[in-house]
Amino acid sequence: MIDDDLVWAVRAAVYAHFAETGHAPSAAMAGARLGLSEAEAVAAFVELHRRHALFLDEATGAIRMAHPFSAIPTDFVVHANGRQYWANCAWDAFGIPAALGAAARAEMAYADTGERVRLHVPPEGAADGARVHFLLPFTRWYDDLVFT
Repeated sequence: MIDDDLVWAVRAAVYAHFAETGHAPSAAMAGARLGLSEAEAVAAFVELHRRHALFLDEATGAIRMAHPFSAIPTDFVVHANGRQYWANCAWDAFGIPAALGAAARAEMAYADTGERVRLHVPPEGAADGARVHFLLPFTRWYDDLVFT
């Protein structure tokens, strides 16, 4: 069994890397940050995925999501601290500024019309008048997290 402190240290390293670069670290990068082998970092990634604390790509084992951050380009773009981040959804576009403790500009499109929207999001993560609609209730998000 993998040590709990190690698992959470790897998670913190993943989030620090996202915040600093706008991109997900590889297992080798996360491991190096903590003086771990790549294999130890991979084991922690797998455990974090099992706990729904990270979401790994099934085909590659690489990080796909570390909520609110997306490791792949999406239609939900957040600009903060001089960097660009991708959010997984509109909800996460509000979560990135909150996670960073920074004001941000979020850009996305309405799903029904395709109209582009730009919102100023304060560090608290709430934008005046912003509303988000989810197609599925929270209890079903992990049925197909990429779709959700």
